[in-house]
Amino acid sequence: MKTIIALIPVIPFFGFLINGLGSRWITRGLSGLIACLTIALSFIFSCIAFLSLIKLPAHDRLIETTVYTWIQAGSFSVDIGFQLDSLSAIMILVVTGVGLLIHIYSIGYMSHEPAYARYFSYLNLFTFAMLILVLGNNFLLMFVGWEGVGLCSYLLIGFWYEKKSASDAGKKAFIVNRIGDFGFILGMVAIFYVFGTLDFTDVFGAVDKHLEVLKQEPFLSISLITLITLALFLGATGKSAQIPLFVWLPDAMEGPTPVSALIHAATMVTAGVYMVARCHILYLLSGTSLQIVAVVGAVTALFAATIGIMQNDIKRVLAYSTVSQLGYMFLGCGVGAFAAGIFHLMTHAFFKALLFLGAGSVIHALSGEQDIRKMGGIRKKIPWTFGVFLVATLAISGVPFFSGFFSKDEILWYSYAGLWGSGMSLFLWFIGVLTAGLTAFYMFRLVFVTFTGQTRADEETFHHIHESPKVMIIPLVVLAILAFVGGYVGMPEIFGVHNYFHHFLEPVFEKGADLIQAPVDKHPSHSMEWLLMGISVLVAGLGILLATVLYYWKPAIPARLAKSLPGVYHLILDKYRIDELYDFLIVNPIKNFSDRFLWRGFDDKVIDGTVNGIGRTMTEGGSIIRLIENGIVHRYASAIVIGFIGIMIYMLTVLY
Repeated sequence: MKTIIALIPVIPFFGFLINGLGSRWITRGLSGLIACLTIALSFIFSCIAFLSLIKLPAHDRLIETTVYTWIQAGSFSVDIGFQLDSLSAIMILVVTGVGLLIHIYSIGYMSHEPAYARYFSYLNLFTFAMLILVLGNNFLLMFVGWEGVGLCSYLLIGFWYEKKSASDAGKKAFIVNRIGDFGFILGMVAIFYVFGTLDFTDVFGAVDKHLEVLKQEPFLSISLITLITLALFLGATGKSAQIPLFVWLPDAMEGPTPVSALIHAATMVTAGVYMVARCHILYLLSGTSLQIVAVVGAVTALFAATIGIMQNDIKRVLAYSTVSQLGYMFLGCGVGAFAAGIFHLMTHAFFKALLFLGAGSVIHALSGEQDIRKMGGIRKKIPWTFGVFLVATLAISGVPFFSGFFSKDEILWYSYAGLWGSGMSLFLWFIGVLTAGLTAFYMFRLVFVTFTGQTRADEETFHHIHESPKVMIIPLVVLAILAFVGGYVGMPEIFGVHNYFHHFLEPVFEKGADLIQAPVDKHPSHSMEWLLMGISVLVAGLGILLATVLYYWKPAIPARLAKSLPGVYHLILDKYRIDELYDFLIVNPIKNFSDRFLWRGFDDKVIDGTVNGIGRTMTEGGSIIRLIENGIVHRYASAIVIGFIGIMIYMLTVLY
């Protein structure tokens, strides 16, 4: 079993090497086959590992394997090692399962791409990095995977690097994530300072022995545990696109659509949620950090949802939807419902991958068009795409009894009945419910504008609209099934069933529960749970109804509203001009400082001035010497005679 666990991340890496090094000799068909087979093998091994883990007693569900000692320097030691527990088991199934479907879909979607092997090599490398991240048994190995997915996001977002917008988007993603990574590194250093190790088992097992050190106040009255957890959360805000580091994710749409599905559903952006859940013991020690996680998640969820209601690029609507749904996951973690956050991570992987791949099928049918204002009336032309896209929309909108209903409602329930006092809990719950309504609204707006009504595509484009090939449709159908039934493993117990998902994760998240700082002892009744569930469904229903009125029954109303409220309309359409604000406050001052002071001032005048000044001195001195060393013999003789006469005059004058 330990060998199988080690092979799960290694096999996709071999796919990367074969496609990457052999791209000149491997045929297109073989390239796609190798990429898909490596992920399929990794998925099969993940299933075997998962089934083996289930057979173990609940409290023994931890399998660790050490490949070799990576770093040994004095007391500092780090291994290349992997661990499989309930949390990492769910993550590897999501990464390899959804990743496999995206790989298969890519065979059809990227069939005309010249750099076919390069694309699949990057895709395999991306999967490898994410598997290292979730299977690593220490913080440093997790960080290797963390940086690996950051590198792959840069390569894949900027895959079409000939386009300036794509290369700029790749750089933006890379740079913004480096800001978050600084926090991750700071957190790791602080963890090693306290615990003397970076191994997960050793760190989390020794928390109670280091409580006094963790609660010290070394800097600005912030306890060390708060500093550690906030530093790690800074890394999570970058990787999982939360306020204020969310600005890279919408621009990531410049990459191929399957890449968007992989980033948003199965890999990179879920890394921050996984990391917070993995470090739940540390977060439970800091009420401050946990509340910040909850508030940032809730505010991000609402903020991104308001932007999503006005976007016209089909992929950017889904991008802001991802930012919003990630906010939901952090909200769940912030109220202590880590299992609920991971549950929503899993269901979100199903319906968000389906939404992006469905959007890719629409774009494929419309010859690359992404503006929904140039779509409409295509439902009957691409019925399979419409059907699966509708299933995913119902799931993300929280319609009973689709997967998103169970996971989103559970987060809302724990937000109300979570750790904090009634005021904070009510605030978080209200934001969550409001976001649920907005989500249902903008998603059904997307469906109606894209698929229904009169077509707004030009006649030639509309004439050539066709359904995607089977290699693209089959993954969509599988994901549609998962988007519908995926939530039934975590049905709430008030339905009279067993919540298998929570019980499976119990051995992970029950550890450290006794360390929670001053939890609020609240036990709302089942009737209250039913009431809150009914309210969330009602709000989602109102969102769907409003979208139906505005974009299906009365499609002329939105244009009139935009004209009557141009300021609000353009502010939201321009994404609150956050990018422009960042340019004004951060980017442009840095560029101006670099241009005027570092380049033109220091580099040109000081560095170049010094170097060039020395050069000029040598050149001018050489010019003078060159007048003497001219190669004319009689001038040399004259100089010798004049020098001799000068010496004689000096000697006669001075000495005598």
